[in-house]
Amino acid sequence: MRVGVLTGGGDAAGLNAAIRAVARSALSEGDTVVGVRNGWAGLTGEGDHVEMDRSAFSGILQLGGTILGSSRVNPMKREGGLEECLRNLRAARLDALVAIGGDDTLSVASWLAQQCAPVVGVPKTMDNDLSVTDYCIGFDSAVSIVTEALDRLHTTAASHHRVMVVEVMGRDTGWVAVTGGLAGGADLIIIPEFPLTLDQVVAHLDRRRAQGSDFSIIVVAEGVQMDGVTSAEAAAATDAFGHAQLSKRGVGESLAAMIEQRTGHETRVTVLGHTQRGGSPTAYDRVWATRVGVAAYGLVAERRWGMMPVVRGGSVEIAAMSDVVAEQRRVPIELYELAGVFF
Repeated sequence: MRVGVLTGGGDAAGLNAAIRAVARSALSEGDTVVGVRNGWAGLTGEGDHVEMDRSAFSGILQLGGTILGSSRVNPMKREGGLEECLRNLRAARLDALVAIGGDDTLSVASWLAQQCAPVVGVPKTMDNDLSVTDYCIGFDSAVSIVTEALDRLHTTAASHHRVMVVEVMGRDTGWVAVTGGLAGGADLIIIPEFPLTLDQVVAHLDRRRAQGSDFSIIVVAEGVQMDGVTSAEAAAATDAFGHAQLSKRGVGESLAAMIEQRTGHETRVTVLGHTQRGGSPTAYDRVWATRVGVAAYGLVAERRWGMMPVVRGGSVEIAAMSDVVAEQRRVPIELYELAGVFF
């Protein structure tokens, strides 16, 4: 078989571990591995793919990013784009395609599978918001970065008696913010699922000062909507999938400025940005990316198109891609309330 592999959407630590797992599994069975470059861009236009031997996957387990490259090209927004993907799949003589990505990448993969294309998926998104699965590649590494940053910021915040606002990734859900904030001892966490008003934030800070705490660490997800802090104009720039380019909204900067204006407390902001995506994956991400990658090749071998491995209760199970992208998995109230015990 000729087995294609692509990585789409934002990069995440652990992608190379998954690529390696799929490829090594395929090569051990005598299959040919074809790397599709730069996500769906590699299957649109003239296409861009290359055959890869075992040496291409040596020494990549610990590397961040993706050796295949990625993009946010959306075939569904190009006239005839999806049909173009089908043509390029045939032109590349691919007997199977493993698409590693999040909601956007897997939505395209699911559509192709519905058109009888031989496609399976692998869950990747550091936002950890795919439905059905408990785990997505890159989430644990991102949370580790947030936790380490909070550990470091606590000492400087305490030394200078400052409010520190830490902006982390999270478009529509707050998994990275609430998990990293809980692990790093944040004094307040603001996420899209349970938004706060500026008045509530100020009241919380005033209460902490009255109780003798002369510094605070606030973690805010970049996708949070707050009156007086975010605006529609700031979200005008969008990517190929219609998502606002959140780096341009400056939620952390705006919130920090408003806090200082309202309270008089010296306030600083740290935007972790792409540091949450980059660098070596954690051991957890390496192991689970390997497990779901091997399971994805198992689906290829069984020709179970339209399916993908997911993680439930510590085990790898199988689900339909269409179910995984049907809705977002949002932070439950129980987890947010647990974090709130320490606010």
